[in-house]
Formats: sequence, structure tokens, C-alpha cells
Amino acid sequence: MARLPPGPPLRQRQVQLSFPPSAYAPHLPGTIVSASRRRVVRAAFVRCWDSYKEHAWRYDELAPVSLEGRNSFGGWAATLVDSLDTLLIMGLWDDFDAALPVVGALDFGQPSVASINVFETTIRHLGGMLSAYDLSGERVLLLKAIELGDMLYAVFDTPNRLPPFWLDFAQAKEGTQQAGTADPAAAASTLALEFTRLSQLTGNPKYFDAVDRVKAFLARTQDATQLPGMWPTLLDLAGEAADRGRDFTLGALSDSLYEYLPKMASLVGGHDPAYEAMYRSAMATVKEHLLFRPMLPDGADVLFSGDVHVRRDNGGGGVAELFAVGQHLGCFAGGMFGLGGKLFGIEEHVEIGEKLARGCAWAYKAFPTGVMPEIFGMVACPSATEGCEWDEDRWKSQAGREDQPPGLPKGFTNARDPRYLLRPEAIESVFLMYRMTGKAEYQEMAWDMFLAIQNATSTEHANSAIEDVTVERGNTTKLDNMESFWMAETLKYFYLIFSPPDLISLDEYVFNTEAHPLKRPTR
Repeated sequence: MARLPPGPPLRQRQVQLSFPPSAYAPHLPGTIVSASRRRVVRAAFVRCWDSYKEHAWRYDELAPVSLEGRNSFGGWAATLVDSLDTLLIMGLWDDFDAALPVVGALDFGQPSVASINVFETTIRHLGGMLSAYDLSGERVLLLKAIELGDMLYAVFDTPNRLPPFWLDFAQAKEGTQQAGTADPAAAASTLALEFTRLSQLTGNPKYFDAVDRVKAFLARTQDATQLPGMWPTLLDLAGEAADRGRDFTLGALSDSLYEYLPKMASLVGGHDPAYEAMYRSAMATVKEHLLFRPMLPDGADVLFSGDVHVRRDNGGGGVAELFAVGQHLGCFAGGMFGLGGKLFGIEEHVEIGEKLARGCAWAYKAFPTGVMPEIFGMVACPSATEGCEWDEDRWKSQAGREDQPPGLPKGFTNARDPRYLLRPEAIESVFLMYRMTGKAEYQEMAWDMFLAIQNATSTEHANSAIEDVTVERGNTTKLDNMESFWMAETLKYFYLIFSPPDLISLDEYVFNTEAHPLKRPTR
């Protein structure tokens, strides 16, 4: 059984900027403005939390228009568990205390479904309880995390000890689970932080051993794929193969696999060189094949991460073809590049991270609502490192139209999925780049984003995902959906970017993909 690295963490490079004393001075103009904005964000959270308490208490989610409770994640109060650490960070102690008995009473033996999504349950429920325990020391949270961790651990009971995407309770009881043959790359790969932290807190190595097997599979297959250095969007875990898939992205299906590489290096105290090695190899491939600079009317020096399909050429080899498609889910990449650059001393990656974060903030501002869509197309410049002149004819040609549709800004060929689902990835990268660089312009970007989101998504009682970001401000159609990550991630990052920098320092905590800060061990 693989065990946690022995001994205290190695000395690691500083991630967060050493902010000057003025960043903490409450009487200076800059900090006064930040405090005012922080209060506005907190009020937005309280408004949603109060609506959840009144209309959906103990349910997984609040439907923010119809004001009904919904169960989408096993019926284990996902929004409540997901929001525990946000309550602590925002100083809402009474609400935190009121939520604890609900957590203590959760019965993981009585789900509302026959199977659960292991990925979602791990990042929201297990990550939420571990983070809240790290911040509060409330023992009930650790006890429930162990209870849930033991249930989730059953997913590794397969012939090769690699997990399927779903934990099917009947199959788990019968011992007949099998790993998948076409599972999202992010699924099994995004259990590492939470299971490792559970082993660190309990001293039980079984949780770490389980995810270390996934790491070994990733390390073994990384250079044997159709795009060496990256893993395809779908993995054959049952056959332990990654050489057949031809689609590669930092977006949906793959995203947090890459995000967890530098984060795991940090959480295990620098003791496992495999995570840095995998990160360096993956990002070299991303830089060569996926990053693109878009052709824009204003010539903005920003980057996006696209999708690559490796097609067969006439000689039987593979040719990597870039599609200049942006995803909101891919906006985490700016923060990831920044974190990897800081941890591993790669200054160029910090610069890339800045351009990626600025790109997503630019895209927000470009649309009529001030909010970026889920998925959109652009026109890539010939080189990611050099700009290109705006070419109206080329833009129209790639867009496949002569006219400019209402609400679609120049530079975008389409808004293939025009929804905004209250996602956090853009503000996540903006927050991280602010903490790493100290540049106040990131706070201004964040404030513009927050105001636009509030204007576009507010309902009478909370906030809702919207149908189309290309319509005029104030005319958005609400989808009656408010996923738990709105309060667990999006509002948390908006709050933290206007908070004193020592509140959840990046050198003391590492965020899981659901924005739950996990304590980095000090001994």
C-alpha cells in the first residue's frame, strides 16, 4: 500500500506575493474600497443563503425562480455542505453553527438515487467537509468526511483498482464494479487532493493509496497518447490505455486533471516529483498546440486555450489540428499556469497565466451582458506569441456569414452555447493572478465582472443561470437553476479578491476544484 511521504514538507517556492503593509491598512483609500466591495459580495451571498434556508433547506439546490428545493447530488444537502467554508470565510458564524447539525445527520446509506457521480460527490461534499474542518476544527465534519470517504473508497473495488465514473450501490454490494472504458479524463484524476487530505488528517493510508494508483496510471500513459504530454478527453481505465482518443482540451471532460498536478505537488509538500514532471510535460504540449492568440479588432494581447483533434495523415501518422474554441470551463487555466509557474520557478508560465486570465476577463466585457458564454468560437492568429492585424473578411469567412448577428461581438465567430451557468472559472483565475502579482487591475476586472453577473442573473430572491449572454443587459431569460458552486466558488472568489491577502493565503492552503481551501501540512 502506498503511503504518504514521510517527514515534514520540503521547502517550496513562495506562491503568493508578499503584499506591502498598506494592503492591510483599513484607513487607506484602496483598502476602504475593497472593504466596501467585500460587503456587497457578502450581502449577495447572504441573500442567496437566506433564500436557500427558507425554500430549500436540506435539499441539494434551490431553484431560484420557482423557489423550490431540488435534489441533484444524492439528496445530501449539496448547497449546504458546499457552502460551509464560505460561511466561515465570510464570518457568518451563526449560519455555520445552524448547518452543523444537518451535516451530522446526513445519512450516506440512504441516497435518493441508485448511483452517484463520484467526481461531483468528492469535490462538493468530501472537499466541502474537509475544508470546513481545516478552517473550524469542528470534529463532526471530520467524522462525516471519514464516513463519506469510506463509502467513496468502495468505488476502487474493481479488478484493477481503478474507479468507474459512477458508484453504483447495487454493484458495489455485489462486488461487480468495473472501471470504465471511455470515462472523462478529469473524473478519476480529480479525487487526488481530497483523498490525500483525508489520509493526512486521519493517518489512514488507504485513501492516498487509492488515488496514488490513478497517478501511476497517468504517469505511465502520458507520453503514449496521440498527443504526447496530454491525455485525451476520454480514458480507458479498465484497459489502462490512453492511446486511442484523438481529442484534447483543457476544457470540459479534462480540465481538473491538469489543475490537480501542481496542486498535488503542493499538498504532498514537494515530496513526489511525478506531479511536477507531469505538469511540465503537459504544459509544454498545451503551449505548443492548444494556446492561441485571437484576432481581435482592438489587438488585445490575450490568450485562450482551444481544442485539438489529432487526425490521421496519409502516411498513417497524426496531425494536431487546433480549433479556436473557448470554454468558460477552460478559464481556470490562467490560475493553473500561474500556480505552476510560481511553485516550479517557471516565470514564463506566470506570464502565460496572466494573458489567459486577462483573456477571459476581456471576453466577459465584450458581450452585451458583460458575461462570457459557456462555449464560443474565435479566429486564431498564426502565432500565439505574436499579434495579427484585424481582417474583417477573414473573420466573416470563418464565421460563415456576411452580417454580424445581434449581440455577437467582433472577434467571435459564434456563441455556440450562449448560456452563463454562474460558473467560477474566470474569477478564479483573476483572483489567483491578483494574489500572485498584487496588480490592482485584477481587482477592477473582478468588480466589473461581479456587477455584470449580478445585473444579468439576479432574481427576486437569489441568482439564476441565464439562457443567453448576447442579449441586452437586464433582458436575460432565467433558467431557474442555481448550482451549489455559485455560493461555494464564484461568490467566494469574489469575496476573497477584496479581502486582506492573509485570508486564505496561497502559501497556507491549496484550493480543490470546487474552491475548497485545504490546509497545506507544515510538519
